[in-house]
Amino acid sequence: MVHMTVDYTGDLRCRATHGPSASQIETDAPADNQGKAERFSPTDLVGAALASCIATTLGILALRKGWDLRGMRVEVDKEMTTSPPRKIARLPVVLWMATDLSPEDRQLVENTAHTCPVYRSLSPEVDAPIVVHWPK
Repeated sequence: MVHMTVDYTGDLRCRATHGPSASQIETDAPADNQGKAERFSPTDLVGAALASCIATTLGILALRKGWDLRGMRVEVDKEMTTSPPRKIARLPVVLWMATDLSPEDRQLVENTAHTCPVYRSLSPEVDAPIVVHWPK
């Protein structure tokens, strides 16, 4: 279990504190939902969590396999529904690999990206395709 605390600081903003480390992040409501969009929105954090979970899970795999994944980049776009209820509709992910791998290991990377805990936790209603680009 990891304990976290979120304090509402006013003006549609919150400060989240990670219990074990005391590190903090702030959120703001998005511009299309009465906020100033000066920080991540709560739904932006879902996209960031997905991208960082994929990167971390692949990093764990790389440690096991002896690969150097430095330079890998994961991009995600968050798209909200256009009609109520307001929720995340799509989280398309683009994974840019900096290291080329064998066809078997490429498949392992793609399979692993689809099995990170955040990806597995998403509702089936969220369209979250993952596209991997390999170096040429």
